[in-house]
Amino acid sequence: QVQLVESGGGKVQAGGSLRLSCAASGIFSSMNAMGWYRRAPGKERELVARITSGGGTNYADFVKGRFAISRDNTKNRVNLQMNSLKPEDTAVYSCTAVWTDTNGRREFTSWGQGTQVTVSS
Repeated sequence: QVQLVESGGGKVQAGGSLRLSCAASGIFSSMNAMGWYRRAPGKERELVARITSGGGTNYADFVKGRFAISRDNTKNRVNLQMNSLKPEDTAVYSCTAVWTDTNGRREFTSWGQGTQVTVSS
């Protein structure tokens, strides 16, 4: 099983920046794609950014040019640098990781508990 712990959420004014971090721990044979999703009040959860084990990234259109995802494979950590934040970025941000068990046969997905990001105008 893999546990994910996020940190770095908080409150910021529009135009400001925040950096989210997520650390994975547990027993697994490989850590595959990692990413961030968010859920705003009254809305469905949506993908923010995703990064593969090889460093390939993809972003939601609404964060392109403002957010940057990165990972440290030696520490099983994924980060999300959020710049030029807007009030509409207010949401609970959750980390996710796809990993392979020690048998190397099955993939699982783990989720963090979420961290609140609030952007005021």
